Amino acid sequence: MGEDMGSAPEHVHTEGDLGHQHATEVTQSNERRIRLVFLLTAGYALVQAIGGWIAGSLALIADAGHMISDSAALLLALVAYRVARWPIDAQRTYGFHRVRVLAALANGATLLLLVAWIAWEAVQRINQPAEILAGPMLIVATIGLLVNLIGAYALWSGDSGDSNLRGALLHVVGDLLGSIGAITAAVGIMLTGWAILDPLLSVLVAGLVIRSAWGLVSDSIRVLLQATPKGIDATEIEASLRDLPGIAEVGHFHAWTLTDESIIATVHVSADQGADPLSLPPLVASWLQETRGIDHVTVQVDPRGSLLTRHT
Repeated sequence: MGEDMGSAPEHVHTEGDLGHQHATEVTQSNERRIRLVFLLTAGYALVQAIGGWIAGSLALIADAGHMISDSAALLLALVAYRVARWPIDAQRTYGFHRVRVLAALANGATLLLLVAWIAWEAVQRINQPAEILAGPMLIVATIGLLVNLIGAYALWSGDSGDSNLRGALLHVVGDLLGSIGAITAAVGIMLTGWAILDPLLSVLVAGLVIRSAWGLVSDSIRVLLQATPKGIDATEIEASLRDLPGIAEVGHFHAWTLTDESIIATVHVSADQGADPLSLPPLVASWLQETRGIDHVTVQVDPRGSLLTRHT
């Protein structure tokens, strides 16, 4: 085959992306489980916030903020299931997956503001401890423990292969630990009268909130800026692709995240003397999918020598 055939761009999609289907598989049972846990978590977060206000417990209010963050994460998981059903159209060829990213960014930014308020209030209470109604605090925290145990069991008994379900379970386990901490603080206050235990616990819970909130914000910004996904080194990949048989040059490798489970990449290659240019796209796409988990690859074949004078 003549070298001039390399001047025409050739494209290929990996087998898992045939027909431009970017939606993730939707499991009805798992969606119902997450919906149930979302309703339990969001409902109890409201109860906990009111209970914390009545009991004067900043720790309960902080833990309510933690549960709100996890409720938002559960809601985003439900959004992911729904988005997977929305049809792709001519204006949104990748669908509506970025709706989830925008929601996560808004959620994370709001939670960071909540953490700032909790930290400020905790400092004030450490300097001047407020009266805490340990009895109501213990009752509310115990209810929270029961709610989280129910939620954890509902998610644990679902499909362990579902990444949405696994992520939701981790959030609920974090809530469960927060409830145990609140119970411990309430019992401690009842036995010792040390009201300072409440703001100290609130600071610990705020640390959990700020970790998840900052993760939401930073990950969302990375996706929206189309940054190279974590674990993907463009320079290393280009060097590895050059070692594949039939490839003379590699350049212009770009990769970005579409959804949590889907990475998209484009790359330019040129063929060695005597190699079939049409054989390169499936070769490159298969290698990227098998070694890097990139499931949507577009490969352009350029004339040999052109990539030596161009830069990514």
